[in-house]
Amino acid sequence: MKLQGPAGGRSAPPAQAGAPPREESGSNLMEQVLTRENLLAALKRVERNGGAPGVDGVPTERLRDQVRAEWDRIRQELLTGTYRPQPVRRVEIPKPSGGMRLLGIPTVMDRLIQQALLQVLTPIFDPTFSEHSFGFRPGRRGHDAVRRARQYVEEGYDWVVDMDLEKFFDRVNHDVLMARVARRVQDKRVLRLIRRYLQAGVMVDGVVMETEEGTPQGGPLSPLLANILLDDLDKELERRGHRFVRYADDCNIYVRSRRAGERVMASVRRFLQERLRLKVNEEKSAVDRPWRRKFLGFSMYRNRGVRIRLAPQTVGRVKAKLRELTRRNRSEPMKERIRKVNAYLRGWIGYYALADTPSVFEALEGWLHRRLRACVWKQWKRVRTRYRELRALGLPEWVVRQYANSRKGPWRMAGGPLNRALGSAYWRTQGLLSLSESYQATRQAWRTAGCGPACPVV
Repeated sequence: MKLQGPAGGRSAPPAQAGAPPREESGSNLMEQVLTRENLLAALKRVERNGGAPGVDGVPTERLRDQVRAEWDRIRQELLTGTYRPQPVRRVEIPKPSGGMRLLGIPTVMDRLIQQALLQVLTPIFDPTFSEHSFGFRPGRRGHDAVRRARQYVEEGYDWVVDMDLEKFFDRVNHDVLMARVARRVQDKRVLRLIRRYLQAGVMVDGVVMETEEGTPQGGPLSPLLANILLDDLDKELERRGHRFVRYADDCNIYVRSRRAGERVMASVRRFLQERLRLKVNEEKSAVDRPWRRKFLGFSMYRNRGVRIRLAPQTVGRVKAKLRELTRRNRSEPMKERIRKVNAYLRGWIGYYALADTPSVFEALEGWLHRRLRACVWKQWKRVRTRYRELRALGLPEWVVRQYANSRKGPWRMAGGPLNRALGSAYWRTQGLLSLSESYQATRQAWRTAGCGPACPVV
């Protein structure tokens, strides 16, 4: 695979995230993007992330073949500033709160170029970002933002200005954004390339639609561009002395009273509209107590201090997903069903174990077991099958006869009689992940490591 550096020889490795802050980049930034080491690192990241193909239909598995065939031409176009990205492919996914989120899927080649840009631009911009910004930044994650929010509430700032930006990624003003990128990037080829990515258009039903505003979600570069634009908001809030946390376009400002919150809401709304040309979603934004709002899937409650709990919407979402995976009308072996449930729960518990509510996880586990017992009973349709399976569980004969001849439906049987035969021990032998045990194990691993929820997911 030919990924040459500026002169075809050995070049310096890309700057790593967390490096000392740079001053404005020089006019040779594109050459840094196109170094062999930077491009190889970008290629491996794109291949590791996978994802759907773009408008050209080329999958990630064929990216290396495409690079071998086309890279000499593409590299020359990037160096001369004539490269034009392809439109993104429009994909709609449901939002947890309702409605649809519009994603723009770039081609794998454009994902490679964006990733290479991201790796060079991140060390330039990230060190200048606010300490109150946590989204899509090296070494930071949602847990850090939630813990900082709890700290503010513990200090007595127990009113929150919960601000939601209306269709943020769809309404970013290109001129406003590019002006902020140009503050630290001098290479006009890089600036031109970023603008072309913003204006590449969207392919909908075979027709390319121009994009005059917005930065499509789905490309590697979009989160950094969002942070570059919203850094102005962070700096303004810092200048005013506010206590706040921001994760991408979710911003919570903590104050001591409702009256102060309403004043802050009004002034920040004006700043966003006048300076950044962004609009606040009035329906989803509010001044309220933190325990009545959610932030990154969590909420808070008071119990000998301020504690973190799962937001009700989060519990509703996980139940909806588990209902989908445990539908009784789906003909599927229980082993495969458990495999899918485990795959989902492992990632889910690794994030939501931050909550200080073990009873919620225990209740959710009990509810899941009942769902699965109902699936089992539905599969045992015939009385003869019930006799055989219940005897195999080692139940007394009188219990077998009583259960096998019951006319109760699957959900009622799962909630009472079958609970004794197919309890937690049974599901453990079937390989089902225990939510309550995984919750305790994850938190214990954090305590042992001494790094708290900032540890990698266990």
